[in-house]
Amino acid sequence: MRFIIFVIDDQLEKASSNEMEAINAFNDKLEAGGHWITAAGINHGEAATVLDNRGGAALVTPGSLYNEVEHYSGFWLIEAATKEEALGLAAEGSKACNRRVELRPYL
Repeated sequence: MRFIIFVIDDQLEKASSNEMEAINAFNDKLEAGGHWITAAGINHGEAATVLDNRGGAALVTPGSLYNEVEHYSGFWLIEAATKEEALGLAAEGSKACNRRVELRPYL
């Protein structure tokens, strides 16, 4: 089963060097355990663009659809045998990046 782990952030600063060390170690663990698909940090929603071309509307709106203080600042795509295993990995990811995370299964 595939899952996405979103990193929930309430600040604009990037991870500290200690957090990056922990994140890199977690990434290595994911790879060694066969759970790794990919991961990345992403820009704040201020850098987003919302596009709506339904029916040829060609609407382009700068910024994110959501303008909250909390935002997604990164993600991991993982493979796990069960939801329980994915929950355990998400908890480890939260500890590694020192932020809350949100786990969602792929459809």
